[in-house]
Amino acid sequence: MMGDSAKLMTMALSAPGRGPVAGRSYLPGVLWLLLALLCAPAAAGREHAEPRGVAPRGPLLASEQAMVALFEAAAPSVAYITTEVIHSAGFFGAEVARGAGSGFVWDGAGHIVTNNHVVEGASHVYVQLDAGDPIEAQVIGASPEYDLAVIKLLHTPRNLRPIGLGTSSDLKIGQSVYAIGNPFGLQRTLTHGIVSALDRELPTSYEREIAGVIQTDAAINPGNSGGPLLDSAGRLVGVNTAIRSETGSSAGIGFAIPVDLVNRVVPSLIARGRAPLPGIGITPVRPDLVEQAGIAGVVIAEVRRGTPAAEAGLKPAT
Repeated sequence: MMGDSAKLMTMALSAPGRGPVAGRSYLPGVLWLLLALLCAPAAAGREHAEPRGVAPRGPLLASEQAMVALFEAAAPSVAYITTEVIHSAGFFGAEVARGAGSGFVWDGAGHIVTNNHVVEGASHVYVQLDAGDPIEAQVIGASPEYDLAVIKLLHTPRNLRPIGLGTSSDLKIGQSVYAIGNPFGLQRTLTHGIVSALDRELPTSYEREIAGVIQTDAAINPGNSGGPLLDSAGRLVGVNTAIRSETGSSAGIGFAIPVDLVNRVVPSLIARGRAPLPGIGITPVRPDLVEQAGIAGVVIAEVRRGTPAAEAGLKPAT
């Protein structure tokens, strides 16, 4: 027996007020009507699926304009540095390890400043400026004690733009600073922060500490090493060198070598390939290790030849 719902469906498919007409079916026409009703909203939507107009806006904020101008002026002076280090692999093979970092144009003669750890041990060094092709360079001076190095382009472009120098002697905690570099190989990246502390001490791999280091919360990541830290006037105030992080990525604590130190060391690296070290010519054992050993005073780890310490007959601890 046909239920009530089936009866209603039969009535709907029949001509109103009349019985079914023999040899004629109304089913296809009704289906077309239902299909048209179902498709009508979609068709109507497609009629209005056009790109929206762009909402007008006024000029950039003054702070935005200043930051854009700073980047456009300084970015051509920032270098993307890549290195190749060749390691022997067996008797007849070799492996090439590649690294990357940042740097900046020091002068029109093709000298580029970077961190020593960026180029240390490199067999080949290449520098890319702005949107140009990589240019081979060679290390002409290095100071591991200050983690600074100078490389010289083997081919000097005509349009080199040395970076403007500032001073680090009058920096204030809280003032704005800007880092430009190549974090994770992402070229010409700008980050913004403040000077978060001054006069930090940064240990180097040569059992020395760099004094007067700038601390900043501007994002600094692997690949930023050797790049410039700028003040709001676009002047160099530091060389981004290290971060403090549990993960290896920016945790908001980065360190930059102060430009006043850089401006003393770099000319010596260019002229003599090395930088003179202050002091009497000794390398002390780290003070925390001396304290842990219960020793009072300075323990000598190394005495450099030709220094006042060597002439006085001082010897390293054994």
